[in-house]
Amino acid sequence: MTSQQKSLFDRSTAWQRFKLRTFGAKPWSGPGHVPADEVAPSLPDASFFHAGGDAAVLLIHGLTGTPTEMRFLGKGLASHGFTVHGCQLAGHCGSEEDLLVTRWPDWYASVERAYADLRRKHDTVFVAGLSMGGLLAMHLAASHPGEIKGLGILSATLRYDGWAIPRLSFLLPFFLHTPLGLRYRFVENFPYGIKDDRLRQRVVANMTAGNSAEAGNLGMTGHSLRQLLSLVDVVKREMPEIETPALIIHAKYDDVASRRNPDYIKRHLGGPAELLLLEDSYHMITVDKQRHEVVRALAAFFSAQAGAEAPPALAATAAI
Repeated sequence: MTSQQKSLFDRSTAWQRFKLRTFGAKPWSGPGHVPADEVAPSLPDASFFHAGGDAAVLLIHGLTGTPTEMRFLGKGLASHGFTVHGCQLAGHCGSEEDLLVTRWPDWYASVERAYADLRRKHDTVFVAGLSMGGLLAMHLAASHPGEIKGLGILSATLRYDGWAIPRLSFLLPFFLHTPLGLRYRFVENFPYGIKDDRLRQRVVANMTAGNSAEAGNLGMTGHSLRQLLSLVDVVKREMPEIETPALIIHAKYDDVASRRNPDYIKRHLGGPAELLLLEDSYHMITVDKQRHEVVRALAAFFSAQAGAEAPPALAATAAI
């Protein structure tokens, strides 16, 4: 429990304390419908591209996220000589209504198109994804066995069980199969996946202002969460067949997805997998305090898989 949550907890009545401990500060905000006149006529293009060497990296953002959350990583990998493309998933960077009309196969179709573009020009392609993006990266590897040279699985979320998630989250799959669950809108809780206070304030301000192309959406509908759980079921079945070498990077104190998530992935992937745990970050490791470490670790890992010698500063990166 954070200091902010503890202060709220201490000032609450017994009933309020029970609700805070069990349901969280604000797990739901009501129906997720957005009036049609608030829907943007077209989605902004937040994808990015950095020209580089022969080896290319495809970066995939998370659910309700934006390519912006992968930009620092993209620039870092480009500085190490990789060509980098940060793709934008269907329905993202707009309103919740834009996301509501898409399903996980639509999100994956965006990944397939971006991957096909890179493969036409590059024989060596790596893929890395954050949160749900990590699941889409694994699904891509399963769909193209032997093609992808390495995977970066960052803060992968098979289930919402981090320390900031309400205790009754295990009931989420059952709730989402009800008409009420599909219509509800789930709102992110403090600390919003970010340990860096100044960065968190800036990101939350953008989300609150509706600047989804920069910071993503503050909440998501039950429909989108149900699509995520369907994708999780598919990827879990595929994991034993995925032989692509993988580097799994996860925050030790992830507020959204506990260490059980990367441990499960490491045990069930069919190929070699390394796990790097970060001590000073929360869920959004590509933008949080140890974002430089994420760049160094992935650059070293991808360089090794490509057969290139990693820079001396990267060779010492520790994995477990």
